[in-house]
Amino acid sequence: MKDSIRHLIQQALARLTDDGVLPEGLTPAIQVENTKDKSHGDFASNIAMMLAKPAGLKPRELAEKLIAALPQDAQISKVEIAGPGFLNFFQNSDALAGRLEAALADPQLAVRKAAAAQRVVIDLSSPNLAKEMHVGHLRSTIIGDAVGRVLEFLGDEVIRQNHVGDWGTQFGMLLAYLEEKPAAAESELADLEQFYRAAKQRFDESAAFADRARELVVKLQAGDADCLRLWTRFNDISLSHCQKIYDRLNVKLSPADVKGESAYNAELPGIVEALREKGLLTEDNGAQCVFLDEFKNAEGNPLPVIVQKAGGGYLYATTDLAAMRYRSQVLHADRVLYFVDQRQALHFQMAFEVARRAGFVHAGMQLEHMGFGTMNGADGRPFKTRDGGTVKLIDLLDEAEQRAYALVKDKNPQLDEAELRQIARAVGISAVKYADLSKHRTSDYRFNFELMLSFEGNTAPYLLYAYTRVASVFRKLGKGIDEIDGRIRLDAEQELALAAKLAQFGELLNNVGEKGEPHLLCSYLYDLAGLFSSFYEHCPILAADNEEQKQSRLRLAALTGKTLKQGLELLGLEPLERM
Repeated sequence: MKDSIRHLIQQALARLTDDGVLPEGLTPAIQVENTKDKSHGDFASNIAMMLAKPAGLKPRELAEKLIAALPQDAQISKVEIAGPGFLNFFQNSDALAGRLEAALADPQLAVRKAAAAQRVVIDLSSPNLAKEMHVGHLRSTIIGDAVGRVLEFLGDEVIRQNHVGDWGTQFGMLLAYLEEKPAAAESELADLEQFYRAAKQRFDESAAFADRARELVVKLQAGDADCLRLWTRFNDISLSHCQKIYDRLNVKLSPADVKGESAYNAELPGIVEALREKGLLTEDNGAQCVFLDEFKNAEGNPLPVIVQKAGGGYLYATTDLAAMRYRSQVLHADRVLYFVDQRQALHFQMAFEVARRAGFVHAGMQLEHMGFGTMNGADGRPFKTRDGGTVKLIDLLDEAEQRAYALVKDKNPQLDEAELRQIARAVGISAVKYADLSKHRTSDYRFNFELMLSFEGNTAPYLLYAYTRVASVFRKLGKGIDEIDGRIRLDAEQELALAAKLAQFGELLNNVGEKGEPHLLCSYLYDLAGLFSSFYEHCPILAADNEEQKQSRLRLAALTGKTLKQGLELLGLEPLERM
């Protein structure tokens, strides 16, 4: 609808230019926004205020001329001037109802991508296989997953890349311990944190063990068969731990999506050589570096991107450059999104620039760092265990499910145990995910079980319950959500408000896909649930005044249910028919 209004305004501007009211050559960015107060219409534009000065008119005068020049459109019932010169557009309720009917009949809910479809690579999760996944991996995993789901729904081809940390010096220590205790390894690897701590303790206590660890690093990097066998075994076990977490979180990551640091190991000498051939390398204290003038330290000196250490080893930047080249030349990506901690922003800015200068990525390829803030405890500091240790993600999810089970059982003691467990799992996992996804991606947030499991406010339980309210209407009716005849008619204030929000779904999803910000979808679903609640209270559905009104309201409820369900699934949450 916003695009239609922009087109109408563009036509009016062209007409006023032809008439000499506006000077030639104006190319304004026409802004059309949703109004907050529906008494001021459904959409508003400030175009008259933007162009009043070049037109030599007062904003309200130009607004009057724009309204007179606007072509007629069946979707717009009227246009009014507000305040200093805003143009307020009121939707035609019949045309709006027609749009909702089209959405109800379409499996895609009439959602289409505003721009051309792209091939998008999403770099997400990326745990270090030397340790178990901890709470710090949650945000990269679920934010990247949600954005990937939205882009797929819009029609993009999404390629997920789990750039796991499966290479480096710490693996020599782990391999030495695995070699030293092969019989106990299977049981000890059930707890990767314990395995890592035991290996680290041996490394610190035994000089012979430390020497063996360093020796194994060299042999591993040289491709020694026995080292590679041990390393592969460790990675397989470690990745199986990760996959259990992914499955439990309901994220679309599989073993086939793993493309770890080790996958680029053979390419790293070539990366350095290619940079040298481009004349980008400078040796600094024995290290090979790329200095970029636009990135300087506090003293005003250019910061280096180090691609090879003095001893010959490679760094994260080298591997990242190899990955960028692969994603451009092999995957042919149009767009690459990196869901990595906000604190890595400078690293990615510099690495992206090096990749472009070196020609590792093609000219049209978009490289975007989708940085995120940290999950903090109640004290505002990074989330830790009581003894100050790292919180395992599996332990956090266990506690969420246990708390959800107690909550659901208290509200519905009559449910059988199997259904209680199933609902508790969905509510618990959804609560953890939604509490994260509903926050602005770049913001830090405080983790609070009590708030996230509340049935009030912008929480997963509230939204899951909102969907069950829709489902209960059709359960009472004895019909499925797709078995409703009739047509949508919008008369009551609450019907119009709900309909206007439903019509915004496609625009909202395009916004999420463009910005990589799932919290926008969370806010939309929360608003939609609130509007449905108001509609439900003020507009009787099954007890409507007549059959035509009943069918109309049932169809409006059906589209609300479909939109809520689709939105929850795009966030990676599991909708429930009852709870």
